[in-house]
Amino acid sequence: MTWFAVGIRGPLRWPREISAGVTLAALAIPLNIGYAQIAGLPPIAGLYAAIVPMLVFALVCSSRQLVASPDAPIAALIASLLVAIVARPGSPQYVELAYAQALVCAVVFLLFYAFKLGFLANFLSEPVLVGFIAGLAVEILTSQVKKILGIHTTAERFFGELWEIITKIPQAHGWSVVVGVATMLVIVALRRLAPALPGPLIALVIATAVVAWAGLDTHGVSVLGHVPSGLPVLHWPAITLGQWAALVPGAIAICAVTLADGLLTARRYAEQHHYRLDANTELRAFGLANVAAGFTQSMTVGSSASRTAAMDAAGSRSQLPSLICAIVVAVLVAFFSGVLAYLPNTALAGIVAVAVIRLIDVRKLAELWRLRRSEFWIAVVCLLGVPVFGSLTAVVIAFLLSAVDVVRRASRPSTATLGPGEHGRYIQGPADSPFVVYRFESQLFFANADTFKREVTSLAHRGAQWIVLDAEAISDVDTTGAQALREITDMLRERGVVFAISRATTGLRDLLAHYGLTDLTFYDSNEAAAAAYRESDHG
Repeated sequence: MTWFAVGIRGPLRWPREISAGVTLAALAIPLNIGYAQIAGLPPIAGLYAAIVPMLVFALVCSSRQLVASPDAPIAALIASLLVAIVARPGSPQYVELAYAQALVCAVVFLLFYAFKLGFLANFLSEPVLVGFIAGLAVEILTSQVKKILGIHTTAERFFGELWEIITKIPQAHGWSVVVGVATMLVIVALRRLAPALPGPLIALVIATAVVAWAGLDTHGVSVLGHVPSGLPVLHWPAITLGQWAALVPGAIAICAVTLADGLLTARRYAEQHHYRLDANTELRAFGLANVAAGFTQSMTVGSSASRTAAMDAAGSRSQLPSLICAIVVAVLVAFFSGVLAYLPNTALAGIVAVAVIRLIDVRKLAELWRLRRSEFWIAVVCLLGVPVFGSLTAVVIAFLLSAVDVVRRASRPSTATLGPGEHGRYIQGPADSPFVVYRFESQLFFANADTFKREVTSLAHRGAQWIVLDAEAISDVDTTGAQALREITDMLRERGVVFAISRATTGLRDLLAHYGLTDLTFYDSNEAAAAAYRESDHG
């Protein structure tokens, strides 16, 4: 385990790593309970996720800082996916499905590892990821606002529920609002004034003490209630074969988000601290961690960017803090779970609200608006699609929109006609010259083949006698593009126009030969093509 040997080399590393582990436990305890509640699971399912699954991930991963844990996107995904199968969150069947969800996610992760599919994380574009996570954050915030206000809603649709929350604000429970908002303010203040301190835990301890001292639980402030004590035991989820199959699409969605977010986070810290990260090893680690989660009555685990950042800020350079965290949480649930019963639910909601509000990346959305409007609207569609259509549908819609946007842009490639300039270089030139170099700056495929044919035909109509395709930027040609090349070659030959290709790579030449385009003329450079033109009858 290179992360262990390198991360704590030297005597001064041990105190820092152990201190970071205690900090991680202080962050994990309130957040994991909160995320379990979001997922519709008992608090112990969140706490158990910080024991064996976190331990397994720490022992087998290649990242020295990435923290495996339940996080807001995964909690929201679990809730939205399982409600579609079992309508009652928290019911025994719902809980069993959540354990099974972890095992199905484990299978998907391990299949990705077996086939070395870590590169698939690159196919979830940044606008889709930004919008998707922001949409999940909006959904979570809505549920936490209800807890802070101490109100209940009956609307099933998102906007109906939002309107019901607004209209019921006058009915909010005063003490619940005070405790929840005060918890949020303490966390924000500590984050600014003393960022090294575990703000969520400190705020929760203060809120719990105030509620107990003032007897606010007898005045309508709800508390967590009984949390069973004891370490997790091996358990096989009791669900039907059909329910196992129904969990597969959701598992793919959870794994896709974890791949994109987790591997990006891990890669960022690996580059920052100059060590090698193996993406496929991380996939195996996530798979084995979720095997442990499914068998130990835990909720599904993914990556936590916020806790990873906290560990880096604390000076951790190894996975030792995760081991320390697992030990601390294990001691808590084994011997001190009774104290958890007095935690105010409104304070937990405030902690989660502060954590997830940072997932709505307004700065990134503004940047997308400024740099590329089409990607901004993809992010917005995904953001609104999550609460309106559901997380899985929103990802599919946004992914399709992203793919359409890519094809749309590729269908309008940059093209130019070139002419000779100084020092033998070719620069943008007139399109009505007898000798024209036509540069096509994209792969030639079905979406832009018509553009290619139309522009080359236009050059012939303008009187070009030689047309040379500068293929330096053409990396690939599909069958539709090959057919377009064949048609252009035949058409120009009938008109008595010479067609040739310059600066094509060896791979492109082999590909065109594979398509049967063996009668094409190739030149190594535009200058060589121009020299051939001058030596010809046309020149």
